[in-house]
Amino acid sequence: MKRMKTEARRRATTGHCLTVLIGALALSGCVQIETPDKPIEINLNINIRQEVVYRLDGDAKKLIEQNSEIF
Repeated sequence: MKRMKTEARRRATTGHCLTVLIGALALSGCVQIETPDKPIEINLNINIRQEVVYRLDGDAKKLIEQNSEIF
């Protein structure tokens, strides 16, 4: 009984290995990589808009108004 399980496991492992090998051989001829004749050109039209919103409490605002030469 034990010998039958070992043989069955060995056959299954061999079958899996053959399947992977055949799949790898089938796919090996499909992949081709070629460099382009012309350089790759990427056009990016980007508009960057930034808004800064700040709020000061009353005491800080008065302090800045009194010492405006510092800023």
